[in-house]
Amino acid sequence: MAISSVESGIKRRGLMMVISSPSGAGKSTIARLLLEDKEMDLALSVSVTTRPRRPSEIQDVHYHFISVREFERLRDSEALIEWAEVHGNFYGTLRETAENALAEGRDMLFDIDWQGADQLQEKMPADVVSIFILPPTMRELQQRLHRRAEDTPDVIETRLQNARFEIQKWSKYDYIVINEDLNRSYAAVKAIVGAERLRRDRRPGLFDFVSTLLEENPGI
Repeated sequence: MAISSVESGIKRRGLMMVISSPSGAGKSTIARLLLEDKEMDLALSVSVTTRPRRPSEIQDVHYHFISVREFERLRDSEALIEWAEVHGNFYGTLRETAENALAEGRDMLFDIDWQGADQLQEKMPADVVSIFILPPTMRELQQRLHRRAEDTPDVIETRLQNARFEIQKWSKYDYIVINEDLNRSYAAVKAIVGAERLRRDRRPGLFDFVSTLLEENPGI
């Protein structure tokens, strides 16, 4: 999805790409592929969380792992643009990080749940593009959670129960992708990003571009 030299010269406001799903449906894998794809040029919005760090996670890369007390301080001082409690832990997005990225024309990827997505869509609807990832079946979702081997059976059962509630929020999202095949799902998400970057209302630089275009007199 390479950008032409003409397109790259048109000033554009960044977008907030939100990807949500119940645990195990594939949002983290798709988010990782987007970030690894150099042509996509997406930056991860690193959330703050009070959740304990998993062995596979790196501080300040996957999350900013902080205490409950620090989280409450950020939340109460309006330093978070969105926050939510998920499975007994708190997650949130730093306001300053998001606002700076949008103003500079950078696209931010948000790997957050429906609660955070709802807040972002309410506060900044023109900047948010939301995608909900659904599993093909609940049985497949259960099998993926077991294959991940990062949670106890009790936690997996809790995640499955919560998944049924989270899936009911699907209609709040702009786009729905059923993740039966990872390659097809990833291609669909890439197509969404490409189309949303071309939206007229996200490209204030088009006013100057069109004015210059109309002033040209190439002759015949």
